[in-house]
Amino acid sequence: QVHLVESGGGLVQAGGSLSLSCAASGNRFSINYMGWYRQAPGKQRELVAQITSGGRTNYADSVKGRFTISGDNAKNTAYLQMNNLKPEDTAVYYCNARIRVTDYWGQGKQVTVSS
Repeated sequence: QVHLVESGGGLVQAGGSLSLSCAASGNRFSINYMGWYRQAPGKQRELVAQITSGGRTNYADSVKGRFTISGDNAKNTAYLQMNNLKPEDTAVYYCNARIRVTDYWGQGKQVTVSS
């Protein structure tokens, strides 16, 4: 049984930084890609950042230049460094991983950015 465990997030003032990590366990196969989606109240869930096992990254336009995703294949772990945070970044951030043909989801971590 695959589990994704998220850590990090929290509360910060605009312009500050937070980080997230997501660790997969119980997977018998390698991770194709891993990343985060976020959902703010009243808004659609959106892809924030994603990294493939080969190291290729994708970012939402709204976070380019501010967020950096990295991964450690050996540890089945991804990291998201979030800098220069803005109030509009406030959301619950859900880790997502694709393993073979199945998507798995973390429990979500709150990121709150005050103005």
